[in-house]
Amino acid sequence: QVQLVESGGGLVQAGGSLRLSCAASGITFSLYAMGWYRQAPGKQRDLVAAISSGGTTTYTDSVKGRFTISRENAKNTVYLQMNSLKPEDTAVYYCNAVREVRGVKIGNTYWGRGTQVTVSS
Repeated sequence: QVQLVESGGGLVQAGGSLRLSCAASGITFSLYAMGWYRQAPGKQRDLVAAISSGGTTTYTDSVKGRFTISRENAKNTVYLQMNSLKPEDTAVYYCNAVREVRGVKIGNTYWGRGTQVTVSS
């Protein structure tokens, strides 16, 4: 009964901003590392940003300085604030969750169904 539900995607002009949300249920959220991945047509699904259960963040180079991942454990929600959006950010964005113990990933990995982000030029 694990569910990850993304929201906040849409169409935005280059230079604009969006905030994606991923609401999790069926897991003990605070114990999970959370991530945002994206997949453009014909491309592989790649990590955009991740946040550990302890709050440590990591970003792919192409979004550093523009995107911010955060989590609100009381709401079982992870966010991706996306600023200064570029057309190359266009993709389906997926939420991901994996249990983390002392920095080690264990157990199942869960995925949301994705939300479309389209950035027009």
